[in-house]
Amino acid sequence: MSDSTTLKTRREFLRTTLLGGALTWTVPTFLANTFTALHAAAADRATQIVTGKDAPILVVLQLAGGNDGLNTVIPFANDHYHKARPSLGLKGDRVLKLNDTIGLHPALVGFKALYDAGQLGIVQGVGYPNPNRSHFRSTDIWMTASDADRFENRGWIGRYFDANCDGCDPTVGVAVGRQMPLAFAGKQPKGVALDNPANYRFKGGAPASAGEMDTTDESFKKLNFVMEDDGSANSGGSIGAIAGQMMEAGAPLEFIERTALDAQVSSDQIRALASKVRNTANYPSSQLGSSLGLVARLIGGGLATRVFYVSQGGYDTHTNQGGTHERLLKDLADSVKAFTDDLKSQGNHERVLVMTFSEFGRRVAQNGSQGTDHGAASAMFLIGGKARSGLLGEYPSLAPQDLHQGDLKFKVDFRTVYAGVLEQWLRTPSEPVLGRRFTPLNVV
Repeated sequence: MSDSTTLKTRREFLRTTLLGGALTWTVPTFLANTFTALHAAAADRATQIVTGKDAPILVVLQLAGGNDGLNTVIPFANDHYHKARPSLGLKGDRVLKLNDTIGLHPALVGFKALYDAGQLGIVQGVGYPNPNRSHFRSTDIWMTASDADRFENRGWIGRYFDANCDGCDPTVGVAVGRQMPLAFAGKQPKGVALDNPANYRFKGGAPASAGEMDTTDESFKKLNFVMEDDGSANSGGSIGAIAGQMMEAGAPLEFIERTALDAQVSSDQIRALASKVRNTANYPSSQLGSSLGLVARLIGGGLATRVFYVSQGGYDTHTNQGGTHERLLKDLADSVKAFTDDLKSQGNHERVLVMTFSEFGRRVAQNGSQGTDHGAASAMFLIGGKARSGLLGEYPSLAPQDLHQGDLKFKVDFRTVYAGVLEQWLRTPSEPVLGRRFTPLNVV
């Protein structure tokens, strides 16, 4: 029996037995009474077979907390930079020079190697009109691709899933972490969030026999429950990924059905793939290193995921920024470099694009606590075998008269980057996803 037939058969078995009887005692009566109807509707629904191992993959990497773009992509030859940052500013003899005026933070050795190999693009001065300095509101804007004065409850990736992935398996989108990002929120629930693949399965109070699973209410709570992030898992800060509403308010049955039917199938896939594939690169011993190592194993195992989402927290550097920022950037560059090395050894490097984002940059001037406060424009990174390399866009002016309330003025609207990723990488029209036309930035 082929893998696709096995998955289809197992899915039908789950619909018939799991929903039809075994779980009825663990859920409210009103829901138990709907199982027959749900089964009938689900049986007619198209199901994506787990194939497409040569399709492009996007890895979205959130730098949560507001990364200081000025000390990441450094205008070391700019006098305004050094005047605004007399102690935090990095001089030219310390930076990893990209040209005569711009360089990378010295901790970004891994990124410099990727840049020199033509596998890293740096989008300068990225932001949006009327920037918001709230972590949560600005993250909202980035995740939904909305205007600053408009509130959306669907994420840009969720809208991509809605437009292009009808009937897909839930693993079309995988968020590594304890929260489902708002970016995944869509009209139809898509994607799974997982922390440890060994924990992403049905669990019960008593051990199950081989080949069987427990069916308790605890299963549902542990399977897709969104945990609040207390910051303990982040790389040194309190700001992590922000969870999103993953279903329409009137569709709880659809959510329960998706959870009960699809998660056991994808659980087996994820645990099997994560266990059979080994990382060949040396990842940092960090949350980000572990997350990207897991993503590499899932890609190497052939999981039919189109979008992976990982997050690195800790960038809210109001005090004593120097050491914290250096540690975070080293972790970032070393983890991503190991990830790309892993993909190369698998033969998958050419089909993966990594895109970083942060909700905002920092103020141009350092504060009185050897740190920086919430700002506006920052930098994005594009990494991959087919990524457009080099410095993209224009570095914003640091002259005091050119700033907006002490912030850099953006030169590139982040939605033009999204448009480029959608059209040139994910191969889909961007306007239906972003809500209107943005001229795509060339990303590949």
